[in-house]
Amino acid sequence: MIDIALPVLVTVFAWWFSTGVILLLDRLRPETFRRSMAWATVVLAAALSGLWLVAGETTPAAAYAGFFCGLAVWGWIELSFLTGIITGPRREGCPAGARGVRRVGAALAAILWHEVAILLGAALVLALSWGQPNQVGAWTFMILWVMRQSAKLNIFLGARNTGRAFLPEHLRYIGTYFRSRPMNMLFPFSVTAGTLFCAWLFHRALAPGATSFDVVAAGLLGTLAALAVLEHWFLMLPLRIEALWRWAMERRAAHRIPAGRSAAWEPGRAAPCDAERLGRLLDEVADGAYGRVERLHGTLPATTGWLRFQIAEGRSSVERLAPERGLAPHVVAVGPRLDVVRLRAALDACLAPVPA
Repeated sequence: MIDIALPVLVTVFAWWFSTGVILLLDRLRPETFRRSMAWATVVLAAALSGLWLVAGETTPAAAYAGFFCGLAVWGWIELSFLTGIITGPRREGCPAGARGVRRVGAALAAILWHEVAILLGAALVLALSWGQPNQVGAWTFMILWVMRQSAKLNIFLGARNTGRAFLPEHLRYIGTYFRSRPMNMLFPFSVTAGTLFCAWLFHRALAPGATSFDVVAAGLLGTLAALAVLEHWFLMLPLRIEALWRWAMERRAAHRIPAGRSAAWEPGRAAPCDAERLGRLLDEVADGAYGRVERLHGTLPATTGWLRFQIAEGRSSVERLAPERGLAPHVVAVGPRLDVVRLRAALDACLAPVPA
């Protein structure tokens, strides 16, 4: 039991700390993203080299090395997504009233390049350790991939805690594809399969005759699988899991709105937005009254339900949405010369009570 305690503690700390670092980096100013990705790419290159170097070794140290290398490859992919560098061809919220195949297609378009990056990452990791005795790095990546895909599907189908709080401001539109429900039909199968796989790994770690490499490898992977199952339970339980990473999530830039290129924020909810006032404001924005705006979209609360608005290719539109649990007010503006301060104040005015 003492032999397996260290892999368990190492995995829990690595999961907690690496998640926090990624959350911290994607909440810095957007102009820091490319620098963060450059350093992450250096780490990625070292991790891929490490996977190749330790693939033929079956020592406890090689098991730890493979685990951290697999984790680093996955971290690069996650950081590229959460910084908005590799997402998908669609960078807007879910179309109003989208259901079935249309909703699936829009959601896939929002994360398509991210999914392609995962496939390429998996191919690299598997190729570097193919046929070798040390498969810890490959298993680490595959566990993270399978369980993350399961979590995405559960959130898409409906969960109590959809994880919107973890989305940085420039990805708030991704949250419109989430669905808030106390439960979905996939969840029991996800946690059951994950729990059985976790039990199998720990059985291997504790089996009589297991080598020190087997104990460390199975301990690392079993704990990772257990944490992934725990994350699934967090989707359905009324807990504020983001509190675990408060140290990272509260470390935001001194001002959230970057100069010039893009801005995203959550307006207040002082009063329901008036559709006519919002429509007039959008026409002014499209005419250049608030600088050059290439794209503007978001959702705001209305008297009944919500208003989804957008400006694209110089044309503005406002759609009424039925009341839907889980929607949150948000605004995303993109353009080379934005007068963000005035634009934000004007949109906030749409939420102010109309004088009698």
